[in-house]
Amino acid sequence: MRPISPALLVEELAELVAARPRDAWVRVLVDGAPAARPDLLADELVEPLRVRGRAARRVSAGDFLRAASLRLEYGRTDPDAFYDDWLDEEGLRREVLEPLSPGGSGRFVPSLWNSETDRATRAPYETLPEGGVLLLDGTLLLGRGLPAELSVHLWLSKAALVRRCDPAQAWRLPAYERYEREVAPARSADVVVKADDPRHPALAGPLTGLR
Repeated sequence: MRPISPALLVEELAELVAARPRDAWVRVLVDGAPAARPDLLADELVEPLRVRGRAARRVSAGDFLRAASLRLEYGRTDPDAFYDDWLDEEGLRREVLEPLSPGGSGRFVPSLWNSETDRATRAPYETLPEGGVLLLDGTLLLGRGLPAELSVHLWLSKAALVRRCDPAQAWRLPAYERYEREVAPARSADVVVKADDPRHPALAGPLTGLR
């Protein structure tokens, strides 16, 4: 593990992504339990990428959940349903990731479903310029075969996850334990950041994971 400041972590990740050829899109998955704040890291990458001449757009997997009738079929606090049934993988692939594949259109939908109102967001299509970067944050994203050029996992120890988890979401803890067993994100991600203390992250090895 290499200790690193939060600011330097953002800069090094931005450098890694910006080094990609400029004639292709770069899809970046920023994965982690909500307590690790993958959304915050993804947000913080936008401006450093812009400064480096790379247009960046943000998408959250939380805006690509399935309808409540499907998502909550087994109740509101079923950890296996949360693991298997909440994310609309097909919609995320179709509307965001595949259009940014080589030969794609570059047109994507930034959000598909509002889980609060349980209605489609009807968000208009956006176009990411060639060479732009798509920053997708979410939880339990790895192990699904989602197409991406880079995956970043914010890893929390079990103790830190329990300590920092929102009490209202404690029912999800068995799903994160299952994720560790079945996917082992700390081994499968391209870049792993130990995030037990958000003020003092650490990198697991050098930043060489970009394919």
